[in-house]
Amino acid sequence: MEVLYMAKRNRSPEEVERRAKIRELLQTSNISSMDDIQNLFKETIAEFMENGLDAELDEELGYSKYDYRNKETSNSRNGHSSKTLRTSFGNVEIAVPRDRDGEFEPQLLKKNQTSVSQDIEEKILSMYAKGMTTGDIETHIRDIYGVAVSDTTISRITDKILPVAKEWQQRPLESVYAVVFLDAIHYHVRSEGQIVKKAVYIAIGVNLDGHKEVLGMWVGENESAKFWATVLNGLRNRGVEDIFIACTDNLSGFSEAIEAVFPKTEIQNCIIHQIRNSSKYVSYKDLKALMADLKAVYAAVDEPSALEALNTFSEHWDKKYPKISASWRENWPNLSTYFKYPQEVRRLIYTTNVIEGFNRQLRKVTKTRSVFPTDDSLLKMLYLAMTDITKKWTGRRQDWSVIHAQMTIFFADRMPD
Repeated sequence: MEVLYMAKRNRSPEEVERRAKIRELLQTSNISSMDDIQNLFKETIAEFMENGLDAELDEELGYSKYDYRNKETSNSRNGHSSKTLRTSFGNVEIAVPRDRDGEFEPQLLKKNQTSVSQDIEEKILSMYAKGMTTGDIETHIRDIYGVAVSDTTISRITDKILPVAKEWQQRPLESVYAVVFLDAIHYHVRSEGQIVKKAVYIAIGVNLDGHKEVLGMWVGENESAKFWATVLNGLRNRGVEDIFIACTDNLSGFSEAIEAVFPKTEIQNCIIHQIRNSSKYVSYKDLKALMADLKAVYAAVDEPSALEALNTFSEHWDKKYPKISASWRENWPNLSTYFKYPQEVRRLIYTTNVIEGFNRQLRKVTKTRSVFPTDDSLLKMLYLAMTDITKKWTGRRQDWSVIHAQMTIFFADRMPD
């Protein structure tokens, strides 16, 4: 009681006067329930919006209603149109003033605005981008705004992203990228009444300023040289003339495709993936010793030392695990590229962690959906998730000045002017 007394005593004169007017309004409006208060709020919103819109039109025309002596324009008022506005208290009917020339563009309530909380659609898109289900989104919007939204409404709102996503997919790119990371992530999509496993091919580029960006995301059937050629030709058609180094997880058909489209590009397969594949079937008691011998290969100071270490590894382990050294030798041309570069460049290209981290974040968003109804529904979710994830991609690597200097030496004849 003492706290309540102190709160009342500390009210300013303006607040005391305002409270008195509110009490008077409640008495004269015969308020007897929370529903009555909600309706009063709706009427207050309508009055506020209509007064504000009328004032905006007065300013637009240069004279107030019936003040014809100050009229200096051929334009004039032309009645009102009705608009239903969604609010946290429910739907409110607003009388929106019109001008005869149709030039009036209100700012308080824009022509395409259907909600006082204009960010409802943005909230829906943001929640969709974070992987929330339509059911969760419906509940969230109802709890916050008191507005019911259906699955159809959510789909209609998120479908607005499709043209934007497709335009993003066709946007012009830079002419040269220092490094491009490529990978595929797989999802289940309904197609002609069946559930089909589809690959989403992703490319992330690091430009010559050291900034990374997602170059594109393409939905396809499965990894093949033909599809990778389509992806790479798409990059070329969007303005990419050269890629210095392409980093992949030994993707099926990629080497043939990159050689056809960007023949000068060097390929670096992910060392981490090669190591994982090497240790997959090794018994636990051998693992520590085998991995120590394998580290002598991939951590060597140069390629001759690495090949010598690989020969030593073969002598120790080929009788028990012959496929490991065979795999390293088979993939050696694309595994050994990084040995020619200094440590800063090696750290950038020897693993596909850049794109693996991005894919991991995509999986977090999409884990609530085991099957997507269409390719478009998959693409719009990935696009929204991508825009959310890449908001934080504002800086560049701290060692980029060193990397750029090395690139300038190794690719001197391919550096743009």
